[in-house]
Amino acid sequence: MHIDVPDALVASYAEHSDASVRAWIPALPGLVTDFLDRWSLRPDGPPAHGMASLVLPVTRADGVPAVLKLQPVTEDNAGAPIGLRAWNGDGVVLLLDHDPATGTMLLERLDATRPLSSVAGDDADQILAELLARLVAVPAPDGLRHLADVAAAMLDQVPHAVPALRDPAERELVRTCASAVAELIGEPGDRLLHWDLHYDNVLAGQREPWLAIDPEPLAGDPGFDLLPALDNRWDEVVASGDVPRAVLRRFDLLTEVLDLDRRRATGWTLGRVLQNALWDVEDGKTALDPVQIAIATTLLDRDRRRAHG
Repeated sequence: MHIDVPDALVASYAEHSDASVRAWIPALPGLVTDFLDRWSLRPDGPPAHGMASLVLPVTRADGVPAVLKLQPVTEDNAGAPIGLRAWNGDGVVLLLDHDPATGTMLLERLDATRPLSSVAGDDADQILAELLARLVAVPAPDGLRHLADVAAAMLDQVPHAVPALRDPAERELVRTCASAVAELIGEPGDRLLHWDLHYDNVLAGQREPWLAIDPEPLAGDPGFDLLPALDNRWDEVVASGDVPRAVLRRFDLLTEVLDLDRRRATGWTLGRVLQNALWDVEDGKTALDPVQIAIATTLLDRDRRRAHG
């Protein structure tokens, strides 16, 4: 079949620093044809796409519906097949086939029209927390990136990144986040983390009501996996009229369902704020995202209140 690569997908790779990744876009139509033939697949609907991948609904020769997901192999997604095999469909989409050379995956088909973001707030929060608890209960297999290495790299970047921020208060916040990471780096954890579990990365399924998709697996502490559930659907947090209370309600639900020590979870959540700050600076920004500031200051304020009795 002929595939017109969506303009948004082309644009997302147009200025990628890796020439081999840029070359994936012109090769994409041929890859689709190759894998339809190789895995005996029949197209079964129009393709969809995100900013990093093309997803084509297909039917296998045995009649099983599936999706063909094509994306270039990058540091972020290289561990996805390893993580999906370790989870083996427990709370997450099933991996049906995989080509290591191209990163192409054949996945169980879920209902892309019914993401968890379509469910009302409290119910969605509980579903997300319970899914995350199941995922991080699995020990991380060999072959994944480790949080210890990610954290060490972040701490190395901090002295160079902080001067780029205009606001002295934001510079101090980044240093505080870095201090929290430095205190925890000696105990980075060994659980299998999704790294990007939020409401739009959970879809309705048939085997189970809800299943996670699009993991970027990492070996580490589950506290490092909470932030996407805190900063997603932020409009609901604002609409509550009490941002700190709404943030803490989500945070406390997650830590309770995952059975996490809240001080450690706070520290690793600050680590995710630090990671986002470093990425923003790398992209040329000179101010922190207000949502990240709100989450970090809320957690830090509660820790300070507790420390003072």
